[in-house]
Amino acid sequence: MAKKKKVPDNVIIQNRKARHDYFLEDKIEAGIELKGWEVKSLRAGKVQLIDSYVIFKNGEAWLLGAQIQPLPTASTHFVTDPTRTRRLLLHRKELNRLQEAAEQKGYTLVANSLYWKKHLVKCQIALAKGKQLHDKRQAEKERDWGQQKQRLMRAHNREG
Repeated sequence: MAKKKKVPDNVIIQNRKARHDYFLEDKIEAGIELKGWEVKSLRAGKVQLIDSYVIFKNGEAWLLGAQIQPLPTASTHFVTDPTRTRRLLLHRKELNRLQEAAEQKGYTLVANSLYWKKHLVKCQIALAKGKQLHDKRQAEKERDWGQQKQRLMRAHNREG
């Protein structure tokens, strides 16, 4: 029986598509500004990061494309927009360094995962360079070969 890799308990969601579509080079932890109903939805796992990315506006970093679905029990007097832009909380030095790196040709910033750190929600963002089709194929071949190698080793160990 093949064992799945265990995701730590503090991880809310991971963006697996980002690992498939990009070479993730530099990973950074950022705080994220949320409203109360969003935190409750995160606890329930009602979040999606598939097409989320980071932009810079007025000297601040903003997360776009992350969807946090409101719970049915959310109060009706709040305007609950699941795809609203959320501010990322970073130090000025980090902001400047990331903005400079993201302005280079072929680079972008993507949200890699959301997780709990004590009682706070953190967003791991990564400086990413887009993969071309042949790169994706090569990564898939390497992954398949790794799985095949494990199967062979397991079969060999059972026999011996």
